[in-house]
Amino acid sequence: MDTVDPDKPVPLAVIIGAHGVTGEVRLKLFCDSLDSLKTHKTFNGGAMTLKSVKPHKMGAIARIAEITDRNGAEAARGTELTVPRSALPELDDDEFYHIDIIGLRCVSDAGEELGQVFAIHDFGAGDVIEIERTNGKKFMVPVGAIDMRNDPAIVDAEFVEPQ
Repeated sequence: MDTVDPDKPVPLAVIIGAHGVTGEVRLKLFCDSLDSLKTHKTFNGGAMTLKSVKPHKMGAIARIAEITDRNGAEAARGTELTVPRSALPELDDDEFYHIDIIGLRCVSDAGEELGQVFAIHDFGAGDVIEIERTNGKKFMVPVGAIDMRNDPAIVDAEFVEPQ
């Protein structure tokens, strides 16, 4: 990948609801583990402070200092917990953070303009890249069929669905 914005906010989790009456929140995690979330104490430019977090069957339960009751927890539903891109660990050359490739322009190795990376999915057998064409139609390719080291990303033409 070429350069990335070190200040770009990266969501590590999202508040999906309240847990109990004391202000704890339920989180859906976007990071690979609870430990990845625990390494950060503040989120959203310092607006949210993580006091504690524990595993839960649907993700995690967290206590945020600024959320003190159930009403506050319910009001925070949908709030992403973000950190600047620069706060994440450095990666090897063949690794990437999802946030770094969302929106990346894609072309086929035959030269066809395809659109841009729309999403990354993991259905259990490895990552699948979803590409959105300019007409809004989407198709998926396995991560091994796309070279994302440069902009634009190059997609193996055998995996390109016709428009």
